[in-house]
Amino acid sequence: MPILEVIALDAKDAEAAQAGGADRLELVADMASDGLTPSISTFKEVQQSVDIPIRVMLRDANGFAPANLKHLRRQAWELREAGATEFVLGFLDAGGEIDEGVTLNLVAELEGCAWTFHRALDNSNDVFRSWEVVKTLGCDTVLAAGSVKGVEDGIGNLKELAAQAPPALLVGGGLQARHVPELLAVGVKGFHVGSAVRPSGWDSAVDAAIVREWVNRLV
Repeated sequence: MPILEVIALDAKDAEAAQAGGADRLELVADMASDGLTPSISTFKEVQQSVDIPIRVMLRDANGFAPANLKHLRRQAWELREAGATEFVLGFLDAGGEIDEGVTLNLVAELEGCAWTFHRALDNSNDVFRSWEVVKTLGCDTVLAAGSVKGVEDGIGNLKELAAQAPPALLVGGGLQARHVPELLAVGVKGFHVGSAVRPSGWDSAVDAAIVREWVNRLV
C-alpha cells in the first residue's frame, strides 16, 4: 500500500499528522533553511505524542554539505540515545556529485537504523547517475522530486526512477494532488508532503483534515 510521510516541526504537527492518517513523520527544524536537525527535546516531545514512525533529519546547514560533521555525528548519537531509530540525510561534494565519504561517515553512527537519502539527489549533476551511487550507501528510501525545480518539472525523471527501485522512491518537493494519479500509475508507493498539508503554508501548523484528504488520494 502507498504511504504518506508528513513533515513535522513539533508535537502539535505530529499529532495532527497522525490524526489525519499519516504513516510516517519527517521531523525537522528551521524550514527557512529547508530543514535542519531538531533538538533532542523536540524529538522527545514528538516521540511521546505519537506512535507512528519518526524519521529525524540530520542536517546542520543550508545546502548539501555539513557545517560540522563531527558535531552532526554527535547529534546523531544523542538522538539514538534518546530513542530515535530512523533518520534522513544526504550530502553533495563541491562538484555536485554525491558525497559518499561524508554520507558514510555519518551513517557509521546509524548502524541498524533505517534512513532516507534526501533531496540532495535532485540537486546533483545527474539524478540517474546519483541514484546508482545512492543505492549502494545503505538507505532504504530516497526522497526525490526528480528535479531541483520540484515534482512538476521532474515527473518524467520520477517515472524512470520508480522503475529502478529498490531503494524505495519517496516523492516530495512541490508535490501536488494532481501529480498523485500519474505517480501511482507507474508504481510509486511513497509520498511526502509539508506545506501542502498546512492551510497557510509554513506559517501554519499541520491540518489533520488536509492530511486525511491526502491519505484518501492514495487509496
